[in-house]
Amino acid sequence: MADLQLTSPAFEDGATIPERYGYTEDNVNPPLEIAGAPDSTESFLIVVDDPDAREATGQIWDHWVVWNIDGDTESIPEDWDPEGAGAVAGENDYGETGWGGPNPPDREHTYRFLLYALDDRLDLSAAATKDDAYDAAEGCVVGKAQLEGTYAP
Repeated sequence: MADLQLTSPAFEDGATIPERYGYTEDNVNPPLEIAGAPDSTESFLIVVDDPDAREATGQIWDHWVVWNIDGDTESIPEDWDPEGAGAVAGENDYGETGWGGPNPPDREHTYRFLLYALDDRLDLSAAATKDDAYDAAEGCVVGKAQLEGTYAP
């Protein structure tokens, strides 16, 4: 795998995600920066999830699933409109399409921003979920990066 990197100017890896990105606040995605994509990258898949939600909800909570992000993308702005950029936002676990910000029900949770470089585009509808995107991306992943942030109620 290549030396793919995912960072955010809004928070450092492992640090607190600013409150405004939360579901009950402004509920907009934080800005993200992508570097080191392999030459074979055709598109990116981004998944933001909360593995700490398993204790409270019985599952890893999916907050954002976006695929077919252009392989030349180096930054994703705050409050980004994936469709306007030719990407597709899938369904999150709030039952909504697009960004669903952090909203831990019990305590501080750690959120994973997972970036996958793919050597193809995914043929999925906007009704697709994280599992659908992972199934479609199987065999296409040429790089992976992760950024983590915490958020407390």
